[in-house]
Amino acid sequence: MIAYALIFATGCFTLGLLMNLYRLASGPRAADRILALDTMVINLIALVVLYGIWIGSQTFFEASMLIAMVGFVSTVAYCRFVLRGNIIE
Repeated sequence: MIAYALIFATGCFTLGLLMNLYRLASGPRAADRILALDTMVINLIALVVLYGIWIGSQTFFEASMLIAMVGFVSTVAYCRFVLRGNIIE
């Protein structure tokens, strides 16, 4: 039963990732692209966790934490660049 739930969840998050990829490519403003990129990071984290559950390895949970930290920092840096024109003051 858990295998069916993992397959369904993987399909849903993959579909969400593809929709965010479309928004990233066709977003009319930079803010839309930033939000799409941030949501793509969240979907990628979910896919990594689901893969870790599928194969039964705890290493992927640690990898998802690293992806979350890098995704947060990159989103903040990209927002600062769009708003101010530079990242470091």
